[in-house]
Amino acid sequence: MQQRRDVGVVLSGGGVNGVMMELGFLLRLRESVLWPRISAVFGTSSGALSGAMAALDRLDDLEAFLMALQPEQTFRPNRLWRLPFLGFHDYALPKTIDDWFGGIEGVAEELTSAPIELVVVATDLTDEARPEDGYELVYSSRTSPPAELAQAVLASAAVSALVMPVRVGDRIATDGAWVRNFPLAHAYDREDVELIVAFHYVPRYPRLGVAALQPLRRRLMRFRKIPPIQAFISEIDEAEARAGRGEPAHLADMIVRLARVTIRRNTQAEERVAAATDQSLRELRSLRHDVLGLVDEPGLHEAVAARFAAAKFPFRKDRLVPRLVVRGEAEGGGLEPGLRTQPRWSDDDKRVLIRRGWELADEQLRTISVDDVWTM
Repeated sequence: MQQRRDVGVVLSGGGVNGVMMELGFLLRLRESVLWPRISAVFGTSSGALSGAMAALDRLDDLEAFLMALQPEQTFRPNRLWRLPFLGFHDYALPKTIDDWFGGIEGVAEELTSAPIELVVVATDLTDEARPEDGYELVYSSRTSPPAELAQAVLASAAVSALVMPVRVGDRIATDGAWVRNFPLAHAYDREDVELIVAFHYVPRYPRLGVAALQPLRRRLMRFRKIPPIQAFISEIDEAEARAGRGEPAHLADMIVRLARVTIRRNTQAEERVAAATDQSLRELRSLRHDVLGLVDEPGLHEAVAARFAAAKFPFRKDRLVPRLVVRGEAEGGGLEPGLRTQPRWSDDDKRVLIRRGWELADEQLRTISVDDVWTM
């Protein structure tokens, strides 16, 4: 008898910390009876990368890759003179993935025949992007060409505050977290999904402040008598004053703050919509039960039932999809790449994050006794 696939896995964005914890979450999920029942993985940003490996059941490869990964292999700091043109960092991750896995397009090619579908979310920055589409790009391993899907995974993980966007087919795309950091809605829309299991990384955003400008100031002080240099040093002084007042010190600081607001807001909205849908379905089911219980006139019972069945709602009124959400955040500073100085990521720190993701998943799975009761 063929295994029924009716579980959807949702993975949020979360940078390096997020992907480490998602690995632990996925490793624990693989130990459960739910793993062979997964039909699709829905991922944004770091969730797109970990989701690709999960869909191929290559978590051991993902673990080896992450244990070897260092900051300069993800987002490598640009030279200061390139900042106005190309941003804070060079996007080194695509080449790192290609070198490790033998090409991201090869991974995408494998996904086309995998039993688990991968769905990736990115943000559309194309000039002619249509507002009615919500500036959201959605790619599936079932329908997207491998070359396009490969670039979509990389675009989804291209943190906009650090690096430039990526071309995906005829679109210009970047970090999916801007539009849908936690893609629950796509799992709800799938008719074959009867249970959603999700990991939501709760990020801690660093304050950029003026620390990255200090080395530049020291270099400029040797030439402070030159008028343009004097003006530049004055700008740094003003940036320090703004930081002292709790204001964004500079444009990059403001962009990071805006990213924090946008990502947290769209994640909250995603969960509010899911909760409202669940509540509406429960209320509708209860209402239908109560109304039909009050109707005893011949023929009227069937008419009322038919009217309920014909009602049109922006969600499927006949199926309430249970969901299990694991939430995690990194303790302390975590492993995010720094703006200029990037200390090496230790194996111990990585293991702590992976283990924490495993433990959080284990707590939730044991709460519902899924290994014992989800066997029908």
